[in-house]
Amino acid sequence: MATRIEFSQHGGPEVLKVAEFTPTAPAEHEVQVENKAIGINYIDTYIRSGLYPPPMLPSGLGTEAAGVVTKVGSAVTHLKVGDRVVYAQSGLGAYSSVHNVPADKAAKLPDAISFEQAAASFLKGLTVYYLLRKTYDIKANEVFLFHAAAGGVGLIACQWAKALGAKLIGTVGSAQKAESAKQAGAWQTINYREENLVERVKEITGGKKVAVVYDSVGKDTWESSLDCLQRQGLMVSFGNSSGPVTGVNLGILNQKGSLYVTRPSLNGYVTTREELEEACNELFSLIASGVIKVDVSDNQKFALSDAAQAHTTLESRSTQGSSLLIP
Repeated sequence: MATRIEFSQHGGPEVLKVAEFTPTAPAEHEVQVENKAIGINYIDTYIRSGLYPPPMLPSGLGTEAAGVVTKVGSAVTHLKVGDRVVYAQSGLGAYSSVHNVPADKAAKLPDAISFEQAAASFLKGLTVYYLLRKTYDIKANEVFLFHAAAGGVGLIACQWAKALGAKLIGTVGSAQKAESAKQAGAWQTINYREENLVERVKEITGGKKVAVVYDSVGKDTWESSLDCLQRQGLMVSFGNSSGPVTGVNLGILNQKGSLYVTRPSLNGYVTTREELEEACNELFSLIASGVIKVDVSDNQKFALSDAAQAHTTLESRSTQGSSLLIP
């Protein structure tokens, strides 16, 4: 028997329940993974709440984990039993002690990277990869704005920006989070609870503003983010932690300087095994070399059975960096 987290209705963290199940054999193009550490991502709360409803209920949850391959489908040739792997984009169900995963979505994990490091950084690291390297190719000395800089994605973005020699201005909600972002590599921080975002961006940039804004907050920061952009600047909206952006008047993009907007996702940039390998090569080299450090504090590690508590903590916006479930 194995253990997983399920939900039968949409709602708050309380809808998450522990269930026992008997794992099925992996299909021909799948591998079965015994999870050692499971990544918690904000998108998991969207799926649980019904903002991004799953295909059917009851449903599992989670798409990211790291562990050991225990069974291999008949058509899989690049992975074998005993391989250390990490996966994302797996289909729902990673909140589980055992999970069957499409083999092309699993990446071999270098020995230099622990299971906890991998589960805490893989989806978030791939997200930063496509944001900074593909959606808009950040260059050395370029100044840009990144919301939620002390979050799981944000802290990796701070480190990656520093590695690129770029100047990340990060928004944060407290002095403690500002310090975390700066230690990770943020060039400047703005405390959105105490400072006017647009005025501070203008002040920091000498009135020039920025060419690109990365916004995972959504509704609360939509217009202010647009106001931080230079003429013909790019707004990258990649999350909705404050609620979705709705009722957009496209005319506002004209009024604010012929702006561009994109709503990207990882699945639009990393869709093939070759694209995954390219992304992993860059991400893993940065982690293994210590350029990107991934540390999860003990108070952000939860037992698998405590998934509801983990979601409550995540949605309180009191976390810094990544959180994990440990089977």
